[in-house]
Amino acid sequence: METFRRTIQYLIVVVCFLNVLIKAQEEDRPDPPGSVKQKEYSIEQATSQGAQLHTIAFSGLAFITGTFGADTFFPPGKVADFFGFQYMRDNDKNEKGHNTDFLTRIASNVISILNNERLQLLKDLANKQAPVYDEFALSRMKLIRALRDKLENKIPLGAKDLSKEEVITYCSKIYALDAELSFDRAVTVGKIISSFTDSQREYLSKLDFNDSSTWPSLPENLDKRNLSHRAHVGVMTYASELFSWMKGSEKADIYFCPERHGTYFGGFYLKDFPAMGNHNYSISTSLT
Repeated sequence: METFRRTIQYLIVVVCFLNVLIKAQEEDRPDPPGSVKQKEYSIEQATSQGAQLHTIAFSGLAFITGTFGADTFFPPGKVADFFGFQYMRDNDKNEKGHNTDFLTRIASNVISILNNERLQLLKDLANKQAPVYDEFALSRMKLIRALRDKLENKIPLGAKDLSKEEVITYCSKIYALDAELSFDRAVTVGKIISSFTDSQREYLSKLDFNDSSTWPSLPENLDKRNLSHRAHVGVMTYASELFSWMKGSEKADIYFCPERHGTYFGGFYLKDFPAMGNHNYSISTSLT
């Protein structure tokens, strides 16, 4: 009976996922000659029933077909996400927002105009926050393990079942770390922005918030020799969000993609794994 129930669940998720893929393929077809493509991702769209349904279907497929390791994966940009970067990425007129070089390109432009003192502020923040990111990641693992044990009928003997109230309480502690990361980032990045010279502001004024084709293609110019991998990722993240926060708007800051929350089911691994390590690889915004 349990096997039959699991099979039915799997089939339902697969059918939903196939429907989403068909729609994504239709949306990704070239527009007819002479047509104007008008498409904007917004907070209204992100919180709509359709967006949530697609997210649940995609995460459901990832959860049923995935592994504990896949469930634990999350991109750095899905933590402390209050600085408009996701909006900038999802609404890039150049349609390169989910290209693997997108963040590196804008971060390299920002880093190119920072003096050593201001760049050191980002490095210091990255070294400070690297262990907080580790704590955030490790805290998620207990809940992820419990959820997967529930899915696979592997709850240890004597252990009590999950309850919604306990999960809410546990997640609130995780998002307290998210708030800590956000606050410290805002203080440091705000300090740098407020200290920009006229020439620095003039350089950034030539780079459009929503059109990455206006961003010069620069070599990655961050000296990583004294940074851990996590700290290096942190500096690049801060630099890219410095731009999106400075050049964006409140509308951009409040936006989040539907997968921003409830990221315990392997959806990001399913979406991002083909792009890992692939230069100039683009993930379709319609995939989920």
